[in-house]
Amino acid sequence: MGMNTLIIVSNSVKDTHKLARHLMKQLPGPQVLALHGDLGSGKTCFVQGLAAALGVARPVTSPTFTLVHEYQGTRPLVHVDLYRLRDSLDALMLGLEEYFESGGVTAIEWADRAEDIFPPGTIHISFETMAASHSRRITIKSPLELRE
Repeated sequence: MGMNTLIIVSNSVKDTHKLARHLMKQLPGPQVLALHGDLGSGKTCFVQGLAAALGVARPVTSPTFTLVHEYQGTRPLVHVDLYRLRDSLDALMLGLEEYFESGGVTAIEWADRAEDIFPPGTIHISFETMAASHSRRITIKSPLELRE
């Protein structure tokens, strides 16, 4: 399965939210989104945009200490943060695979901690902080054909 790559420059939180909404419209069914990038690069901001697109009313914060936050919108949104895990074995212990089958969208921060257990259709999204500190280069690698 070939990967399609989209590179988008976000110049603000609003841009990142807009991109998340745009992407959400193109995801027909359950989907795993693997989010890559350093601290403060925009991963949680992106998930906030996904939540808004699904009509989630409550505030979305990074689940660094709880590891998983679940939100109910028009579809379920599971927000996972693997920062404190060592490897995919830890992620399996957490029951990560069960979330993949929850029928909703599972967004995983610090995805590289457990990449080897992600399902084949996973979309990888990388966030890079650019020279202008408020700008981000967001690279989406997807097995689905996505529109810009």
